[in-house]
Amino acid sequence: MSGTNSPEAVKKLLENMQSDLRALSLECKKKFPPVKEAAESGIIKVKTIAARNTEILTALKENSSEVVQPFLMGCGTKEPKITQLCLAAIQRLMSHEVVSETAAGNIINMLWQLMENSLEELKLLQTVLVLLTTNTVVHDEALSKAIVLCFRLHFTKDNITNNTAAATVRQVVTVVFERMVAEDERHKDAIEQPVLVQGNSNRRSVSTLKPCAKDAYMLFQDLCQLVNADAPYWLVGMTEMTRTFGLELLESVLNDFPQVFLQHQEFSFLLKERVCPLVIKLFSPNIKFRQGSSTSSSPAPVEKPYFPICMRLLRVVSVLIKQFYSLLVTECEIFLSLLVKFLDADKPQWLRAVAVESIHRLCVQPQLLRSFCQSYDMKQHSTKVFRDIVNALGSFIQSLFLVPPTGNPLATTNQAGNNNSGGPVSAPANSGMLGIGGGVTLLPAFEYRGTWIPILTITVQGSAKATYLEMLDKVEPPTIPEGYAMSVAFHCLLDLVRGITSMIEGELGEAETECQTTTEAASSPAPSSVQQDLQSTSDQTDKEIVSRAVWEEMVNACWCGLLAALSLLLDASTDEAATENILKAELTMAALCGRLGLVTSRDAFITAICKGSLPPHYALTVLNTTTAATLSSKSYSIQGQSVMMISPSSESHQQVVAVGQPLAVQAQGTVMLTSKNIQCMRTLLNLAHCHGAVLGTSWQLVLATLQHLVWILGLKPSSGGALKPGRAVEGPSTVLTTAVMTDLPVISNILSRLFESSQYLDDVSLHHLINALCSLSLEAMDMAYGNNKEPSLFAVAKLLETGLVNMHRIEILWRPLTGHLLEKVCQHPNSRMREWGAEALTSLIKAGLTFSHDPPLSKNQRLQLLLLNPLKEMSNINHPDIRLKQLECVLQILQSQGDSLGPGWPLVLGVMGAIRNDQGESLIRTAFQCLQLVVTDFLPTMPCTCLQIVVDVAGSFGLHNQELNISLTSIGLLWNISDYFFQRGETIEKELNKEEAAQQKQAEEKGVVLNRPFHPAPPFDCLWLCLYAKLGELCVDPRPAVRKSAGQTLFSTIGAHGTLLQHSTWHTVIWKVLFHLLDRVRESSTTADKEKIESGGGNILIHHSRDTAEKQWAETWVLTLAGVARIFNTRRYLLQPLGDFSRAWDVLLDHIQSAALSKNNEVSLAALKSFQEILQIVSPVRDSEKPETPPAVNVPVPALIGSISGPTLSRPFVRTDSIGERLGKYSNPEPPIVNDELEDLNLWWAAWNTWYKIGSESTKPPITFDKLTFIPSQPFLTALIQIFPALYHHIKTGFNMDDLQKLGVILHSAVSVPISSDASPFILPSYTEAVLTSLQEAVLTALDVLQKAICVGPENMQIMYPAIFDQLLAFVEFSCKPPQYGQLETKHIANAKYNQIQLFAPAEWVALNYVPFAERSLEVVVDLYQKTACHKAVVNEKVLQNIIKTLRVPLSLKYSCPSESTWKLAVTSLLKVLSIGLPVARQHASSGKFDSMWPELANTFEDFLFTKSMPPDNLSIQEFQRNESIDVEVVKLISTEILPYANFIPKEFVGQIMAMLNKGSIHSQSSSFTEAEIDIRLREEFSKMCFETLLQFSFSNKVTTPQEGYISRMALSVLLKRSQDVLRRYIEDERLSGKCPLPRQQVTEIIFVLKAVSTLIDSLKKTQPENELPFAELSIVCVSDSPVKVGLFLLSL
Repeated sequence: MSGTNSPEAVKKLLENMQSDLRALSLECKKKFPPVKEAAESGIIKVKTIAARNTEILTALKENSSEVVQPFLMGCGTKEPKITQLCLAAIQRLMSHEVVSETAAGNIINMLWQLMENSLEELKLLQTVLVLLTTNTVVHDEALSKAIVLCFRLHFTKDNITNNTAAATVRQVVTVVFERMVAEDERHKDAIEQPVLVQGNSNRRSVSTLKPCAKDAYMLFQDLCQLVNADAPYWLVGMTEMTRTFGLELLESVLNDFPQVFLQHQEFSFLLKERVCPLVIKLFSPNIKFRQGSSTSSSPAPVEKPYFPICMRLLRVVSVLIKQFYSLLVTECEIFLSLLVKFLDADKPQWLRAVAVESIHRLCVQPQLLRSFCQSYDMKQHSTKVFRDIVNALGSFIQSLFLVPPTGNPLATTNQAGNNNSGGPVSAPANSGMLGIGGGVTLLPAFEYRGTWIPILTITVQGSAKATYLEMLDKVEPPTIPEGYAMSVAFHCLLDLVRGITSMIEGELGEAETECQTTTEAASSPAPSSVQQDLQSTSDQTDKEIVSRAVWEEMVNACWCGLLAALSLLLDASTDEAATENILKAELTMAALCGRLGLVTSRDAFITAICKGSLPPHYALTVLNTTTAATLSSKSYSIQGQSVMMISPSSESHQQVVAVGQPLAVQAQGTVMLTSKNIQCMRTLLNLAHCHGAVLGTSWQLVLATLQHLVWILGLKPSSGGALKPGRAVEGPSTVLTTAVMTDLPVISNILSRLFESSQYLDDVSLHHLINALCSLSLEAMDMAYGNNKEPSLFAVAKLLETGLVNMHRIEILWRPLTGHLLEKVCQHPNSRMREWGAEALTSLIKAGLTFSHDPPLSKNQRLQLLLLNPLKEMSNINHPDIRLKQLECVLQILQSQGDSLGPGWPLVLGVMGAIRNDQGESLIRTAFQCLQLVVTDFLPTMPCTCLQIVVDVAGSFGLHNQELNISLTSIGLLWNISDYFFQRGETIEKELNKEEAAQQKQAEEKGVVLNRPFHPAPPFDCLWLCLYAKLGELCVDPRPAVRKSAGQTLFSTIGAHGTLLQHSTWHTVIWKVLFHLLDRVRESSTTADKEKIESGGGNILIHHSRDTAEKQWAETWVLTLAGVARIFNTRRYLLQPLGDFSRAWDVLLDHIQSAALSKNNEVSLAALKSFQEILQIVSPVRDSEKPETPPAVNVPVPALIGSISGPTLSRPFVRTDSIGERLGKYSNPEPPIVNDELEDLNLWWAAWNTWYKIGSESTKPPITFDKLTFIPSQPFLTALIQIFPALYHHIKTGFNMDDLQKLGVILHSAVSVPISSDASPFILPSYTEAVLTSLQEAVLTALDVLQKAICVGPENMQIMYPAIFDQLLAFVEFSCKPPQYGQLETKHIANAKYNQIQLFAPAEWVALNYVPFAERSLEVVVDLYQKTACHKAVVNEKVLQNIIKTLRVPLSLKYSCPSESTWKLAVTSLLKVLSIGLPVARQHASSGKFDSMWPELANTFEDFLFTKSMPPDNLSIQEFQRNESIDVEVVKLISTEILPYANFIPKEFVGQIMAMLNKGSIHSQSSSFTEAEIDIRLREEFSKMCFETLLQFSFSNKVTTPQEGYISRMALSVLLKRSQDVLRRYIEDERLSGKCPLPRQQVTEIIFVLKAVSTLIDSLKKTQPENELPFAELSIVCVSDSPVKVGLFLLSL
């Protein structure tokens, strides 16, 4: 009030008062003089007070009656303007608190008058309010009069006045009670002796109350009287009152000033005696009324409930229960029971709505609910109020679904809508939407069996903000919007659960922290009865025992009803948020029950969540057989009504988010999961995750449900047991919407976290979890029996996950875990189930081995064995998939723990080696990976005794025929192992010897013989021999690639590392490894199948050279033979001293022979190459040139080829290999020296015999021919012949005529062999190229070597010359007459003279083009003859005659020769030979050795010069002239080399020559020539030459011998005869031709003849008479023709 006490404020007040009085005086001047006077005196009064007093306000208050008087008089005028002015002035005085009690009374009286006159009503109210609120001077009667005034104004006819008055009344009532509170506050320090109020209704028993309290008491008592329609005691003058207003005032007082009633017994008495009975009385119409009962028929009409009264009564009740529960225990019990009754279905909707609002107000006060429970439910004969409230809410909610509000258009439409769309839930029209009258809405709502109730947002959680309890202005019952009551009831339940659980859990937490001895009730399987629970906590305080009893009672009282209501709502909810709240409530209740150890209720709530998670009517046994479920299927009795727990309805229009298959033995189609199911699932996960410790046996329920959900959603276990989204394996695929797809990873994550959190469970809870998982797993296994459907792997995956996170205490769960997996899961017939059992088991083993245990595994052998034992036991399971997992596990253990396995190696190797060939490719592959890892990384870390196991295992993989690459790689591993042996040889040898000694000692002690393979050899050598033996086995594997690789590796290994072996061990290598292998390969090759193999598996095409087993074996034979030969070659210095080398040599030669004679070109050719190698013709092929073989140590080999000089054959042996020093271990200190000349020769002659056998057998023509006839190939024959020169080099000293004969046969046969038509384009040059084939060159080379050897050899060798000539001449004949190969039909190359050979010619075989070969042979013959013409043997054996005889063939054929070059070469050769041979022949003329040659020679000339073959048509003029010049050459030879020496030559021969010359001197015509060509083609030159020769020998002046004269005569007679013929023919032709001229050549010829005759005549003139005869002949010639012409001709000459 400091503002009103300041001097300025006082001054202002005085001024205002004076101005007010002046204004009043002015207004009343005319009409009301008394008032004017009073006002003026008032002015003076005010001025006086102000002048005389310092405390102006106090003085004013004392004189207030007088100061106020003019204004009161002014109000009395009833003049509105004046009244308003006065009231304003009075209010100003009041506000400055300058009104005394008396003045106040006067003012109130004045106001009453105004009220009765209905003047300035609003101003009146304002004035009263100002009067009562600014000070406390008004008491008792005055106060009551003021209050009555306000009440009276409340009931005027003016609405504004009414409302203002109502507000004023409320304010005034509040002011009265506020005064009392302030009074109590002032007197609270004074110790009062409270006087006990007697429990009677004497209203005067208020003498003890202070003034303000007394006013309040009187006012409250009268309010009760008025509401009860009784006369008031204090508020005198009340004319009317409404109950509604009275109830409102009562409620506001009770609500705003509870301390008044609680602190003052008088007021408490009023509460009990007045308020409660009044409320109960007023409730009676509501209790008795039944909606729908016909009132007309009942005898006494029942008063209808009146909404405004009822609603206000409920507000009062709410306040009473909330504020005064402790005072009114019994009354509250009645009120609460009434509230529960108002929820009945037969009560009006509005009544139920306000009742449920009232209950909501209670539900948000958990302490109050706790009190109810203690006061009623825990008392023996009391009503179970708390339980009834909860059950009532439940039945209320249920009734809303079962009895739809009548006349509600929404509900009926909805039902119609449902019936229309009554298809499956997944019908597209319904998914995710509510079908209402054809339209679509997405409002949050509950929907159950056709009843659709929207959810309205009515309040925030935890506060009860009512709607209809606040409708104080409504007289008629409001229409309750659909869903309102449901929404409030729903919030009641939620707030109830939230309140109870937070309260109890808070107290529980405090109790646990206070009490050091923690109770086992929360984590162990809780005792089921209160008594046991009390025993378990006997050491705790009484307070806690009491608290616990209350908690348990609260839960026991409410859980059934809650569960029934929540389950129903959960089923009906279509809104995610609502569902979430329901689930949260169920979860918190389940957790609370778990903490309190209430097993039954805990399981019931968990079952409800589980059922909500699954599709409707889902057949899950565990939920239908547990105790929890039996409870949930019972009906609960709620206030005499039987309420069934309604099972989930299948009609709920939930959004379907997933369609999947149920987890059942017989799949019943598909089931659908809605978004609500997923929500429930998440709640379930949340429950298990956060409250796992209190679940106990409920784990079974939770896990079973999760398993089914996971199955339907198609979550599949991935590594570590975590579940990841995966597609269903069979049946209709799981269909998931995008909504659930995004949820799946989250669900999967929560699932994993759930099991991760098992590490925080105590041992007992952990065992509960594992037992639940094991029994779940057994169920899943039972389901998976007898069908190949995808099994549920949930339990197995989660067992794994649980094991992995509990590694730190693995001992306590290892045996149950691995035992279940090994004995049950891994042996299950369903493959997926098995696979996961194995996955889980191996993951656990790996994790166990890698986990850092304390103490570490290296110091805890027992634990290591415990962990590894299941791995070993897996080998007893026959399923390949299990074995695969086992091996993968081994592989990973090797990768992570390989270095620390130590004594565990035999076990690990045993696991790999236990894999059999029939166990599938992937299994073998994995085992092999393990082996690879062992060989690459762990050989140095394992004991050397295990090396042989490694070799055996690697070898066994090579023999597995499932996967070729593995076999090949295993061979590579054997190579790597051998390399390791080589590098670590000394260490391994030492260790093995040490071990051997220990074993030997043990064996001796036991008296047994030490038995191991290759025993006498040292242990390290035995290791090598085992390796060789393994490779040897692989060399005869059925698969060609394996054989090839193994062969290459075996020979590379022996080649590279063989020097490590003891010398004596080589004997074993040769006989037991190499020859044994050769025998087996030969046997397999000769018996191999000749059937064609179409493809090499898959789409690989096989090359034709490998398309039969026989051809594939051929390759192996080749490789093996070559390998053995190479070893014989490179290691000869080691093998020769062994003692039985010659026997080994023979065996090897035998193998080479059988291979060379095999009917396979590849093998036979390779055999010869091996032959060449052992003869050391070629240096061994270096391994580095063969990339496919493993790298080997190159050992340069000293050559053994070379001339053997000196009398001895001993060759000092120089070792040049890098490992020569290793030989120190051999018995010989010096490198071995080969001394035995004889033995060496024997070896070479053995080789010659083999060569001869091969040659004679292979080139012998077969007797019959068909398509399959084997004919040796050219390369083979070439190689065969190429061997001879080198071989001859070693045996030439003993080589004799017989051997030469043998050789000749082979050479001849070899050259005669034709080639197959398909190979000919590659071997044959085109016909026009004069090129030799390799074979032909080789043959000539062989002969060349021989003739050179003969040339430098001793005399006795020279007799071989003729044989060589014969051989060569035989070859020369091939030019015109190719050799026949038996009866084989060949296509002659000459037939294709001008064309390439056709590939698909009818003949299978093509004879070679022998022309170049024959020509080359001819050159050789000429060459050799030139050197050897005078040799005795050559002369004696008539070599020259043979040459001529041979040449006669091509010469006589001439143009008919296959090749033109042949006869030309023959001519030149003949000329050369004759030029050398004829002198020799003349020399030996007397001996007669050449007699038979001359006729042959004459015939040869004759046949050549006058050939019967016609020149080809296309022969050019130039070519013809060249050919003619060759003929001229021959005639020249006759004229120079033969005719001059006629005296040494037989006469017959000379005669033949003359006849020939005669024949040649005449032009021979050819009709085929054109006229222009005739003159050229008549061989003029040749004729001329012949004629000249004749002429030359016709007149020889110097005849010294009769022979010479004989020659001249013979020549002359022949010449003349020829001339006569020419002249005669000319004359005849001329006569016939008439005037046409004769051909030019004929004229030329006649001129030539006449010239010759002329010459002859001249010469005759000069000679003696003995020449007369020819002259006479000549004259005859002349006379017989036309004398004129001849004469003229002669004259012209």
